[in-house]
Amino acid sequence: MDDVGVSGPVDSSNLPLTLTLPRQGGGDIKARIEAAAQGVLDARAKFPNATLADLYDPLTMPPELYKAHHALDRAVDAAYGKTTFKTEAERVAFLFERYQQLTVPLALSAKPVKKGRKNY
Repeated sequence: MDDVGVSGPVDSSNLPLTLTLPRQGGGDIKARIEAAAQGVLDARAKFPNATLADLYDPLTMPPELYKAHHALDRAVDAAYGKTTFKTEAERVAFLFERYQQLTVPLALSAKPVKKGRKNY
Protein backbone atom coordinates (compact mmCIF):
# COMPACT_ATOMS: atom_id res chain seq x y z
CA MET A 1 0.00 0.00 0.00
CA ASP A 2 1.71 3.16 -1.18
CA ASP A 3 -0.94 5.76 -0.38
CA VAL A 4 -1.20 5.84 3.39
CA GLY A 5 -3.22 9.07 3.58
CA VAL A 6 -6.53 7.47 2.72
CA SER A 7 -9.01 9.15 4.97
CA GLY A 8 -10.32 12.36 6.49
CA PRO A 9 -8.38 15.13 8.17
CA VAL A 10 -7.81 13.68 11.66
CA ASP A 11 -7.83 9.94 12.08
CA SER A 12 -5.76 6.83 12.23
CA SER A 13 -4.10 7.28 8.85
CA ASN A 14 -1.82 9.89 10.40
CA LEU A 15 -0.67 7.65 13.22
CA PRO A 16 1.99 4.93 13.21
CA LEU A 17 1.24 1.29 13.86
CA THR A 18 3.72 -0.83 15.70
CA LEU A 19 6.23 -2.42 13.39
CA THR A 20 5.01 -5.93 14.12
CA LEU A 21 1.29 -6.29 14.40
CA PRO A 22 -0.16 -9.31 16.15
CA ARG A 23 -2.14 -11.91 14.28
CA GLN A 24 -5.65 -12.14 15.69
CA GLY A 25 -8.71 -14.07 14.66
CA GLY A 26 -6.86 -16.17 12.10
CA GLY A 27 -5.90 -13.24 9.88
CA ASP A 28 -3.15 -10.74 9.52
CA ILE A 29 -4.11 -7.35 10.98
CA LYS A 30 -1.85 -5.45 8.61
CA ALA A 31 -3.46 -7.13 5.59
CA ARG A 32 -6.91 -6.24 6.94
CA ILE A 33 -5.91 -2.61 7.34
CA GLU A 34 -4.43 -2.52 3.86
CA ALA A 35 -7.57 -4.08 2.38
CA ALA A 36 -9.80 -1.62 4.23
CA ALA A 37 -7.61 1.31 3.14
CA GLN A 38 -7.87 0.09 -0.44
CA GLY A 39 -11.64 0.00 0.04
CA VAL A 40 -11.54 3.70 0.89
CA LEU A 41 -9.46 4.44 -2.20
CA ASP A 42 -11.81 2.37 -4.37
CA ALA A 43 -14.86 4.17 -2.98
CA ARG A 44 -13.24 7.56 -3.64
CA ALA A 45 -12.32 6.52 -7.18
CA LYS A 46 -16.01 6.07 -7.99
CA PHE A 47 -16.37 9.85 -7.79
CA PRO A 48 -13.56 11.13 -10.05
CA ASN A 49 -15.04 14.60 -10.48
CA ALA A 50 -15.61 15.19 -6.76
CA THR A 51 -13.16 17.16 -4.67
CA LEU A 52 -12.09 15.94 -1.25
CA ALA A 53 -14.24 18.70 0.19
CA ASP A 54 -17.21 17.26 -1.70
CA LEU A 55 -16.47 13.69 -0.64
CA TYR A 56 -15.92 14.50 3.02
CA ASP A 57 -18.77 16.95 3.57
CA PRO A 58 -20.65 15.37 6.49
CA LEU A 59 -23.99 16.19 4.87
CA THR A 60 -23.22 14.77 1.42
CA MET A 61 -20.58 12.07 1.95
CA PRO A 62 -21.39 9.12 -0.31
CA PRO A 63 -22.70 6.21 1.80
CA GLU A 64 -20.21 3.74 0.34
CA LEU A 65 -17.31 6.02 1.28
CA TYR A 66 -18.70 6.35 4.79
CA LYS A 67 -18.98 2.54 5.03
CA ALA A 68 -15.42 2.11 3.72
CA HIS A 69 -14.08 4.49 6.37
CA HIS A 70 -16.07 2.71 9.04
CA ALA A 71 -14.48 -0.60 7.97
CA LEU A 72 -11.02 1.02 8.08
CA ASP A 73 -11.72 2.38 11.57
CA ARG A 74 -12.71 -1.11 12.77
CA ALA A 75 -9.55 -2.65 11.28
CA VAL A 76 -7.29 -0.06 12.95
CA ASP A 77 -9.16 -0.35 16.23
CA ALA A 78 -8.62 -4.12 16.18
CA ALA A 79 -4.90 -3.63 15.55
CA TYR A 80 -4.68 -1.74 18.82
CA GLY A 81 -6.85 -4.25 20.67
CA LYS A 82 -9.67 -1.77 21.12
CA THR A 83 -12.96 -2.51 19.46
CA THR A 84 -15.43 0.06 20.76
CA PHE A 85 -15.36 3.79 21.34
CA LYS A 86 -18.26 5.88 22.59
CA THR A 87 -17.37 8.83 20.37
CA GLU A 88 -15.02 9.75 17.55
CA ALA A 89 -13.25 12.07 20.02
CA GLU A 90 -12.55 9.08 22.28
CA ARG A 91 -11.06 7.21 19.28
CA VAL A 92 -8.81 10.14 18.36
CA ALA A 93 -7.68 10.61 21.99
CA PHE A 94 -6.83 6.90 22.23
CA LEU A 95 -4.84 6.99 18.99
CA PHE A 96 -2.91 10.11 19.99
CA GLU A 97 -2.10 8.55 23.35
CA ARG A 98 -0.77 5.50 21.52
CA TYR A 99 1.18 7.77 19.16
CA GLN A 100 2.79 9.44 22.16
CA GLN A 101 3.72 6.06 23.66
CA LEU A 102 5.46 5.15 20.40
CA THR A 103 7.25 8.44 19.78
CA VAL A 104 8.37 9.72 23.19
CA PRO A 105 11.04 7.01 23.57
CA LEU A 106 12.38 8.00 20.15
CA ALA A 107 12.65 11.65 21.17
CA LEU A 108 14.35 10.75 24.45
CA SER A 109 16.93 8.56 22.75
CA ALA A 110 17.79 11.10 20.05
CA LYS A 111 21.22 12.63 20.42
CA PRO A 112 21.30 16.42 20.52
CA VAL A 113 22.75 18.09 17.46
CA LYS A 114 25.99 19.89 18.21
CA LYS A 115 26.18 23.33 16.77
CA GLY A 116 29.49 23.79 15.12
CA ARG A 117 31.48 26.93 14.67
CA LYS A 118 30.62 28.80 11.53
CA ASN A 119 33.51 29.70 9.27
CA TYR A 120 32.98 32.90 7.39
